[in-house]
Amino acid sequence: MPDSPALHAPRVLGIAIPSPLRRLFDYLAAGPEPDEGWAPGLRVRVSFGRRQVVGVVIECRDTSDLPLDRLKPIDACLDKAPLPDDWLWLCRFTARYYQHALGDTLMHAMPVLLRQGRALEARVRERWLALDGGDDGGDDALARVARAPKQAELWHMLRQHPHGLVTQAILAQSFSREQLRALAAKGLAERREEALTQADPGQAAGLLASPALALNSEQATALAGLHEGLDRFHPCLLHGVTGSGKTEVYLQLIEAVVTKGRQALVLVPEIGLTPQTLSRFRQRFRVPVVALHSGLSDHERLDAWEAAASGRAPIIIGTRSAIFTPLARPGVIIVDEEHDGSFKQQDGLRYHARDLAVVRAKHHAVPLVLGSATPALETLHRARQGDYRHLHLRQRATRYAPARLELVDLKGRVRRGGLIPPVLDTIGATLKAGHQVLVFINRRGFAPTLACHACGWMADCDHCDARMTWHRQPPLLACHHCDRRRVLPDACPKCGSADLRPLGSGTERSEETLAEHFPGVPVHRIDRDSTRAKDALESMLGEIRRGEPALLVGTQMLAKGHHLPHVTLVVVVNADAGLYASDFRALEHSAQLLEQVAGRAGRAAHPGRVLVQTMHPDDPSLSLLSSRGYDALADSLLDERRIAALPPFRFMALLRLESPREDQVTALGREAASALRGYLAERSLEVDCLGPVPAPMERRQNRYHLQVMLMAPRRSQLHEAGAWLIHYLEDSREARRVRWSLDIDPMTLS
Repeated sequence: MPDSPALHAPRVLGIAIPSPLRRLFDYLAAGPEPDEGWAPGLRVRVSFGRRQVVGVVIECRDTSDLPLDRLKPIDACLDKAPLPDDWLWLCRFTARYYQHALGDTLMHAMPVLLRQGRALEARVRERWLALDGGDDGGDDALARVARAPKQAELWHMLRQHPHGLVTQAILAQSFSREQLRALAAKGLAERREEALTQADPGQAAGLLASPALALNSEQATALAGLHEGLDRFHPCLLHGVTGSGKTEVYLQLIEAVVTKGRQALVLVPEIGLTPQTLSRFRQRFRVPVVALHSGLSDHERLDAWEAAASGRAPIIIGTRSAIFTPLARPGVIIVDEEHDGSFKQQDGLRYHARDLAVVRAKHHAVPLVLGSATPALETLHRARQGDYRHLHLRQRATRYAPARLELVDLKGRVRRGGLIPPVLDTIGATLKAGHQVLVFINRRGFAPTLACHACGWMADCDHCDARMTWHRQPPLLACHHCDRRRVLPDACPKCGSADLRPLGSGTERSEETLAEHFPGVPVHRIDRDSTRAKDALESMLGEIRRGEPALLVGTQMLAKGHHLPHVTLVVVVNADAGLYASDFRALEHSAQLLEQVAGRAGRAAHPGRVLVQTMHPDDPSLSLLSSRGYDALADSLLDERRIAALPPFRFMALLRLESPREDQVTALGREAASALRGYLAERSLEVDCLGPVPAPMERRQNRYHLQVMLMAPRRSQLHEAGAWLIHYLEDSREARRVRWSLDIDPMTLS
């Protein structure tokens, strides 16, 4: 009987291409069929316009909306088997939820080398093992190397390591590759290949390299609660004060998960925290612990990604983008410092890694741990609703309670480098007692701006609605929004006066003042400028951990996660920046930052103290934070959000528009908002459309920024309105001259 004609029909592949277009492109299957047949998740190389690109197969069909003779064949299939299913599922969910192009999402979620068409294969290293020389044993072997003493020495060394040695270790002992090859030719050595991320076979047996620490009663209760949901989706908020031992709870939970043969994914907010976290995890576990963050080379990132996908790496630690790491046997997902704003991508694909962690844990039916001393109001609200289990750690692992904030009134006080005399005296007393002091100032540079004392001129950025920051190292004016730089003027460009003075203080000015006031005491400045060199941060932290009296001056890089056991005094130079900002989340974020930086004090053998300089010591929110702590302020802020119908009690999306021409962005904003309101009325959707209004910084990078806000009590209606708005803008000619994006669940309004 003849074969069915359908069997001979060319297969059509719906392919996601890296572009902002929210659609698939049809191509004909061509070339040898992959080992597992055509399937979603295969990478292919295709001609797209005048260029060749790597795309991902999403659909396999026998038909297309276009005539088959108009479809191009693919140029090549790059994979023998599809990329992991869990990775593809998460990418498709992310593109759908954040209303982003699928092709662009897929490219963002894979390592650079995979985007370029490199195979998903682990890099290998050589391991050499000694052989006994055959039936005659050692005597015959010695005879074979009798005239080659260096080969004999190498053979004896290899025999002392039954599990073999990697080539690099052998070469480090002054042996050569030629000697290794000669031994192999004589049948006295064997070369084997293994993945770079594979555990050393000579390592001692057992999971733990060092014993777990004893838990206090609160830690033990929290760990028992986490153990109850090891085999199901079990979302928990681990709400512990700074220094309460959350990391030890993570480590012991991961021990239980890895013992079951499963994997743990740990997300941390900052690259700066990754090395110390890695170090602690590798000291505890003998199994491979891999890192994923933007500080890795492309090859290192692909190695770690492949080790996680194959299951060879049981523990994966990474920053925001690590949420897209495929896992062969997922067992738990942990998000440390879950409140941190760096988990939200602020451009391109504007996803939130914490929220994707919740979705992914539910999809895999594994426990989820969200850890923080200062939980985000969204997380706290869900915990109080009962959506998350709320586990408390109210006491520190040491015998000292967390230090309360002491408000210091700045009004009418003379300041040097941002610090007033009584605070400088307290710093001096702390150093004299042999302790360390952390001075927190969330401004880089020497001074926030430069001003003319004669006419009042200030150094404004030509491209932004912002002042330029005065830097001393190197001497220049820099805009921290567009990175524009200018040389320092010799005189005021407005009136010609040479009396130019710094206004305010940055980390450089505070560093200079402290060095002058406390000669002989080392001052370590830790900010983005001083830690650009590789390993600069770890080098400085290593000096600090030696415990000698020292001054630490830094931005929020120092506020998160670092264990600084010798710091007993924290000074916040100015706490007022977030009190009166236009963003409704500003006070929440400011309070979290203050509590986090305060948590660096008194973490070991001595109690801590926190001095907070402010022009508004009577501010109700600041007073509540200092007297009753973050939890009380969070309750107050949640009540305000409920009354104002703001997140987490409603859902939000933000349409962002930008253009070099103010008239273009204004016209499109008005047109889009008007059309959306018409659609909402027609569909009777409970979605509020607010705006358009200028962004808090209207001109940035020489472009005008406008916003339209969408608010709804139901997520489904917000997404329906957002999808319609995107479709409207994609069809609009005017929108092609304006850069726009829709931010689902924005974390800032800037």
